[in-house]
Amino acid sequence: MATTTSTEAVFDTSRPTRSLWSDALRRLMRNKMAVASVAVILFFTFIAVAAPILAPHPPTFQSRDRPDRGNGGPDLPPAWQPDGKAGYPLGTDGLGRDILSRMMYGAQVSLSVGFIPTFVIVLVGIIVGLNAGYRGGWIDSLLMRITDITYAFPSLLFILIMVSALHDTAFAGFLGGLPLIFLSIAIVAWVGVARLVRGQVLSLREKEFVEAARSIGTPNWRIMMTHLLPNSLGPVIVSATFTIPGFILTEAFLGFIGIGVKPPTPTWGGIINDGFNSINSAPHEVWVPATCIGLLTLSFTFLGDGLRDALDPRMKI
Repeated sequence: MATTTSTEAVFDTSRPTRSLWSDALRRLMRNKMAVASVAVILFFTFIAVAAPILAPHPPTFQSRDRPDRGNGGPDLPPAWQPDGKAGYPLGTDGLGRDILSRMMYGAQVSLSVGFIPTFVIVLVGIIVGLNAGYRGGWIDSLLMRITDITYAFPSLLFILIMVSALHDTAFAGFLGGLPLIFLSIAIVAWVGVARLVRGQVLSLREKEFVEAARSIGTPNWRIMMTHLLPNSLGPVIVSATFTIPGFILTEAFLGFIGIGVKPPTPTWGGIINDGFNSINSAPHEVWVPATCIGLLTLSFTFLGDGLRDALDPRMKI
């Protein structure tokens, strides 16, 4: 009887089964820093999406009415200073543009630069890594040599050259130059994902479940998409989360040195550049966008740490 009871306890089928992803979500929700980071990212995302509704003024509107500072005007101080006005909580810049409104619209640029190139490089990296790792042979050699050549280019230097060389072209004028930045980042940033996916596939392609699928005549594309890719997504998701902060900082750096998104499109880096000359008289024009950049990049970093721990099957539940 004791043996039977013990066996029933071990193989109790009445308990609900949990998948790897549900276990990962439970572990992620226990990480307070990761949860707080998700809240910060969702907050900035909401601000970016709702900017046309929430922004008190159009981001490119220039108020010139200096005698009546209630209607704005160039260099209006923030609302917490004696001459500030409630209608302009962060004041205006040297051209009379509302800084708060420009900050809200600038979040759109930062998040789009973070998410869109990341989606592209993950897609390209998965395609290259899956084919190189699973097919092997000359396909693997060819794809990996292309990857090595691309990896040899310094990423930031390549982006600077691309944006500078094409800055005055018609393509750079489309949407303020955002597609040019997307393209410049995606050309050199996919190699890390490709190598990561290839390494995962190389460790999985000789497993029993892959051999079983191959033995019953499952097409190669189906094996890659239904067996290899799902088992490789964990490290890819973590890598992508760590990649986003770098792209946001790259866009802010390009905007700060004046070769990023073209005016009058507001960006956080451009706002810092505009306020740098008046940093002594209006330091908030620098530290407000710098703080937003720091919060957003740190949030993605802490979220990446949380995802790395949550997706590790060796972690205790």
